[in-house]
Amino acid sequence: MEQKNQITEGVIWKQLLIFFFPIVIGTFFQQIYNTADSIVVGRFVGKEALAAVGGSVNQIVNLVVEVFVGLTSGASVIVAQFYGAKDRKNLNKTLHTSYAFGIAIGLVVAVIGLFLTNTVLELMKTPQELMADSRLYLHIYFCGMIFNIIYNMGASILRAVGDSRRPLYVLMVTCGLNIVLDILLVVIFHLGVMGVALATVTCQGISSILVTSMLMKEHPLFRLKLREIRFYRVSLRAVLRIGVPAALEATMYTIANLIIQVFVNELGTDTVAAWGTFAKIDAVYWMVVNAFGISITTFVGQNFGAGKVRRMRKSVGVCMVMAYAGAFLVSGVLYALAGPLYRLFTTDEGVVRIGVDMMHFLLPSYFMYVVIGILSGALRGAGRVLVPMLLTCGGVCLIRIIWMFGVFPTHSGINTIMLSYPVSWGITAVLFIIYYFMKFPKKESQI
Repeated sequence: MEQKNQITEGVIWKQLLIFFFPIVIGTFFQQIYNTADSIVVGRFVGKEALAAVGGSVNQIVNLVVEVFVGLTSGASVIVAQFYGAKDRKNLNKTLHTSYAFGIAIGLVVAVIGLFLTNTVLELMKTPQELMADSRLYLHIYFCGMIFNIIYNMGASILRAVGDSRRPLYVLMVTCGLNIVLDILLVVIFHLGVMGVALATVTCQGISSILVTSMLMKEHPLFRLKLREIRFYRVSLRAVLRIGVPAALEATMYTIANLIIQVFVNELGTDTVAAWGTFAKIDAVYWMVVNAFGISITTFVGQNFGAGKVRRMRKSVGVCMVMAYAGAFLVSGVLYALAGPLYRLFTTDEGVVRIGVDMMHFLLPSYFMYVVIGILSGALRGAGRVLVPMLLTCGGVCLIRIIWMFGVFPTHSGINTIMLSYPVSWGITAVLFIIYYFMKFPKKESQI
């Protein structure tokens, strides 16, 4: 007897939560995975090491990861649509093409990253006392790039077919291992930044093996076979049609943040450390909103493939309400606990003071992003990616860049930098609402 697909047939709010929680818990473990590096070096090596791992390095790593998360979203959307349509042949072609693409890109980026590390760090005006540690971390990180991309590709495909639990199990295992390795290599063997980098790459290698083995197990509609990993032209074109705009959007987002990091770097080591640590703390907020974004992309994608437009639109409304409830709860808790959270990372009171001021300034405006995250996820699931990419690049990224070069020179300071975020979010949210009501599918004939 054929198993019922709960995403296309079950109760929407229940299925969203069932799908959401493994993603958000998994992202939480991913954040612990990343944050463990900062905590260990911040407390056992020093604030210079904390600034090295959390400053320019953090922005460069985010750029690389976000670009490939964008590219893998192309695979996940196409997989979700074929899975919803129960198209076994094209689903398997997309699966094997996606893996071939991930392996090829992983190797290329590793080589490019190794050669450009020093140049990029210098362009970002990384403080000289942070250069050696920053360079070392990135060189090790790029050596393991292929593992990172394969994991993200495999996990996104599992989520696209409605399996958000097993990627969570992988993260739980590798997160625990990462913490153990961090302590072993840094505290016991005194390897400093090299230790946390080696721990990260080792765990990424293990996670890539685990998700690949999961996809190789028999499933009624798909199965990954290593000997069949190759490029299928039509499948590659479909993946790139969704993935490239998403990757460009992620690239612009992170380039804007890289530019902001350049201006932050001019404000001193304490501010750099506080800014990098803020990115670790507020990641709890982003993991909640982004988990809802991933959930709605899969829901819309599978229902789009199944031809259920009314259910698509209803799921977007339900997801928006749930995302706002989660966003207000998390941002309120972070605001109230700003001081204790910063002291987890550092005992330097100057860094703590600057960081708490940052959180109290920015957190009240975070609700603006929810609209962008949910509507862009829904539109991507329906295959509409170009205009949302342009809205994000123009409304968020370009405005932020213009703000930094236009306003900061005459009103320098961290508050001017932070103000660029609510300004760009507010404008972009309005643009997304207009486009959603104009272009999101309204009836069956639009599929």
